[in-house]
Amino acid sequence: MKHLRLLAAALLAALPLPACAAPAPQIALTFDDLPSHPPYPAGETPGSVVASIMAALKQARAPAFGFANAGKGRPDEREAVLAHWHAAGFALGNHGYTHLDLDKVGADAFVAEIDRNRTALAPYGMKPLLRYPFLAEGKDPAVRDAVRKALAERGYRIAGVSLSFDDWAWNAPYARCAAQGNAAAIADLETRYLEAARSDAQAAREASKARFGRDVPYVLLLHVGAFDARMLPRLLALYREMGFRFIPLEQAQRDKFYAATDPAKPGPTPALFRSKQLSPPDDEVCPAPQRP
Repeated sequence: MKHLRLLAAALLAALPLPACAAPAPQIALTFDDLPSHPPYPAGETPGSVVASIMAALKQARAPAFGFANAGKGRPDEREAVLAHWHAAGFALGNHGYTHLDLDKVGADAFVAEIDRNRTALAPYGMKPLLRYPFLAEGKDPAVRDAVRKALAERGYRIAGVSLSFDDWAWNAPYARCAAQGNAAAIADLETRYLEAARSDAQAAREASKARFGRDVPYVLLLHVGAFDARMLPRLLALYREMGFRFIPLEQAQRDKFYAATDPAKPGPTPALFRSKQLSPPDDEVCPAPQRP
């Protein structure tokens, strides 16, 4: 009997160990340009679009972080959207008062924009987290460092981006196609949008594994556009199908990959460099009629 037990133990020891399942890739959802990202098809407004986005997020139980420009849109519309976003429990960060480009206006004007936006967003629980408009952090190192110093003094962190398939570029073609009643073109936009999202996520994972041997927690850049709202339920389902788990932005940025999102450290903030495999739609999709 003892010999049988020893033989069984030896056989078990010789068997290959089961492979540990790789952890699910993680993704944090962020939405830029609250309260509005025009153009809008007939019947849609900034309020209706953001309401649709929030409903899809709630349905998917997905946390999200919004970045706002308090100087955009009509005051009544702007206040209603931001209040609704805040009341729904979604976090809000700074995206500049009117979405100025740092590389065009310089450090002093840019920091003044950030300060003005912070004051305007205070009633909506704004967090000290900045997303640079146009992701422009300063081509001139002196300008970049001056802004980072100002941000550090004000207690900010920077919101990194590691996933982006240029979702913003689908909104104008969608509005044109909707105005023309071109259902076939809209269906094609839908297909291309999801293909671009899948391709970008796959490319980002490949880049991350090649550089670090693992998946970093990914931060996805989206916008509060009408086509984004239309596609969000399908987009979230796509990411789930790909194995992603949705996490808060703050949790994602605790990863060491995002260390430079602390403006007290040297910048710029990190990015996953990869080639775009799909191009976003352009003006050739449902072109606007030429004026005589």
